[in-house]
Amino acid sequence: MIEITMPRLSDTMEEGNIATWHKKPGDTVEVGDVLVEIETDKATMEYEAYEAGTLSKILVPEGELATIGQPIALLDDGSDAAPSGDAAPKAEAATTEAAVPDEPGAPVSKDEAQTATGPEQSAEEAASAGSEEKQAAPAAGAQDGERQFASPLVRKLARDHDLDLTAVQGTGPGGRIIRADIEDLLSKADSGRTAATTTAPAAEAVTEAATKVAAPQASTADAKRASEDVPLSQTRRVIARRLGESARTIPHFYVTAVADAEALMTLRADLNAQLTASGRPKVSVNDLLIRASALALREHPLVNASYVSDESTTMQVHHRINVGVAVASENGLMVPVIEDADQKTVTQLGVEAKQLVGLANDKKLSIDQMSGGTFTISNLGMFGVEQFTAIINPPEGAILAVGGTKPEPVVVDGEVVVHQRMRYTLSADHRIIDGALAAQFLQTLTRLIENPWTIIA
Repeated sequence: MIEITMPRLSDTMEEGNIATWHKKPGDTVEVGDVLVEIETDKATMEYEAYEAGTLSKILVPEGELATIGQPIALLDDGSDAAPSGDAAPKAEAATTEAAVPDEPGAPVSKDEAQTATGPEQSAEEAASAGSEEKQAAPAAGAQDGERQFASPLVRKLARDHDLDLTAVQGTGPGGRIIRADIEDLLSKADSGRTAATTTAPAAEAVTEAATKVAAPQASTADAKRASEDVPLSQTRRVIARRLGESARTIPHFYVTAVADAEALMTLRADLNAQLTASGRPKVSVNDLLIRASALALREHPLVNASYVSDESTTMQVHHRINVGVAVASENGLMVPVIEDADQKTVTQLGVEAKQLVGLANDKKLSIDQMSGGTFTISNLGMFGVEQFTAIINPPEGAILAVGGTKPEPVVVDGEVVVHQRMRYTLSADHRIIDGALAAQFLQTLTRLIENPWTIIA
C-alpha cells in the first residue's frame, strides 16, 4: 500500500486545498495519470501519479485542506502485508475506534479527517519494511545519540498533542513507532485536556452568555448591511496571509517619481507599426517598463536584493534579474516571473509576458514559472489609475507600482506644451534599501523612460 501525501507544489506553500479528484476508489492508476487538482497559494495545479496501482481510499475529500506531508489517499500497488505480532490486534482496535466515511465526497472536519487516517495508517505501517524505511524519520523528542523512527502520522500527532516519544517502543517494521504504539499517550493527553477544560465552568458560562448576547447584535447588523458570506479561495487566503505578514514585518517606505513619457509613447507607436507590418506581435507599455526596470536594476544591484533575517549577518544580492509581473488573473492575483529580463529584447519580453498571462488565466502556471523572482512590477495604468503604492512580495526587497500615462502641461524650451506623463512609486524594504538608493534607482529609470531608444538599444 502506498501512502499519497500532500506534495509541496510551491516554495511558499504550507497547505493545499483538494479541488478535484480525477480518480475514485477502485480506479486503476497508471504512472503519469492525473490523480487530483490541488489549489495552492499560487495556482490550481494537477498532481500526477508516480506509482501504478489501484486507488484504495481517498482520505481528504474535495474542498478539504491538508498540510504538506499529510496523507490524502492510499494507492494499492499489490505489496500489502498483514500486520505482524501484536500490531494486528492494535490495528483492529484502531479500526473500530476510528471509522472513515465510505463516500469519498462525504463532509469530514479536519480533526475527523486526521483521526480517520488511523486504521489505514496502521495497515500501511505494517507493510514491507523496505518501503517503510524509505519514509522513516527520527521521531519528535528523540534524545541526542538515539535514532527513533516514527510514521508521518505519529510525528504529526506528537506535534499536535505535545507527546514525548523517547520512551515509546515501536512495534512497526524496523522498530518504527506507529499509531497503535501511542494510543495510551494520546488518551492521557486527551484526558489532561478534558480535565483542564472542566476546571473553568464559570468562564465557559460567561463566554456562552456573552455569545448569546453578541449573536443577535451581529445578526441584526448583518441584516442591516444585507451581508452574505462568500467563501475565500485557498489562493486568496494565502495572499491575505502573506501580504498581511509582509505589511506587518517589513518596514516599507515609498518613493515616487514622474517621467515625461511622450517620447516613450511615440517610440512604441512607431515600433508597433513596424512590427505589425512584419507580422510580429506588438509590444505594450508594460513590456518597455519591464526592460527599463531590468536595466535600472543592473545599474543598481543593491536594489535587486533580499533581506535574510534579523539573525543573519548578510543579505542576498541577486546576480540574475528575474522580474515578476503582477497579473490580476481570473483566478486571483498571480506573479509569474520573467527570468533574465535584462538580457531579453522588448519583443521577447512581450511574447513571454503574454504567454504567462494566458497560463495564469488558465491555471496552467508551473511552480518554476512563479518562483525565483528578484523584483516585481505592478501596473494598474490600464485601469485608469494614476498613482498607487504596492506591498512588497517577500523575499524580494522592492516592488514598482506603475500608474497610467496622462496628458499634462509641461514646459519645454521655455514654452508650455502638452506631453504624456507617467508616475510610478517604488516600495522598498528599509532594512536593506535606503532612501538615497531608492531615489537613485528611480532617477535611472526616469532617464531610461525619457530616452526610450536606450531601452531597446
